[in-house]
Amino acid sequence: MSNNPEIANSIQAAGIETNYHDVGDGDVVLLIHGSGPGVSAWANWRLTIPELAREFRVIAPDMVGFGFSERPDNVDYTMDTWVDQIFGLMDSLSISKASIVGNSFGGALALAMTIRHPERINKQVLMGSVGVPFELTEGLDKVWGYQPSIENMKELLDIFAYNRAIVTDELAELRYKASIRPGFQESFSSMFPVPRQQWVDAMASDVDEIRDIDKPTLIIHGRDDNVIPLQNAYDLFNFIEQSELHAFGQCGHWTQIEHGARFNKLVSDFLSG
Repeated sequence: MSNNPEIANSIQAAGIETNYHDVGDGDVVLLIHGSGPGVSAWANWRLTIPELAREFRVIAPDMVGFGFSERPDNVDYTMDTWVDQIFGLMDSLSISKASIVGNSFGGALALAMTIRHPERINKQVLMGSVGVPFELTEGLDKVWGYQPSIENMKELLDIFAYNRAIVTDELAELRYKASIRPGFQESFSSMFPVPRQQWVDAMASDVDEIRDIDKPTLIIHGRDDNVIPLQNAYDLFNFIEQSELHAFGQCGHWTQIEHGARFNKLVSDFLSG
């Protein structure tokens, strides 16, 4: 297991033994992954971490229930739990303030963090973000309802990516194997039971509180995203006064992979500007 690049450092964060990557020097940037089956911080951000680490100290944790962080038996998979874990990680690492990049589910966490403790956030980047009210999409319903098989994983990868060329049999097998690691599917299937609209609603922050956010915010979305609607990006852009929006054409829910170089430059320029 020590050769697995997904496993890095380990620390107690709000009582949860948390696996996290910590690379580079400079101002701190937190990367919060999405909520796909078998996901980990490394799987989500493997193309982003080394590029941002040229200029920043990049910290990418596995949120509880995902990746290689602890899965306590009695944990409640709620926004409160996840937000407490991230702030707990910052506290354990003696980080008073950071910028945050949230992908999908991670975008909802970023919004909640900025609303609850704005004094601890510098800037935020929301990519394919949840966190505003929207109607559950067929794509997200399939992601959260995933049952392990290579065929089902191939279907999910087709939903995630605009460019089908990157959805190879090798990738499908890799992600499938990740989804059936001990404990992974058990925690994942318990997070978002039907009716799944309730979890979309549970992750949404109050619109008036989103409007009150006064942090510089970069919103990034794939125009052809079949998991999280592009309208979310427009809503966030309209709600947050200090925001800018970049939408990628020919791009699904994997902006950081399908347009990795442009994504990394956009985020780096925004955070350093």
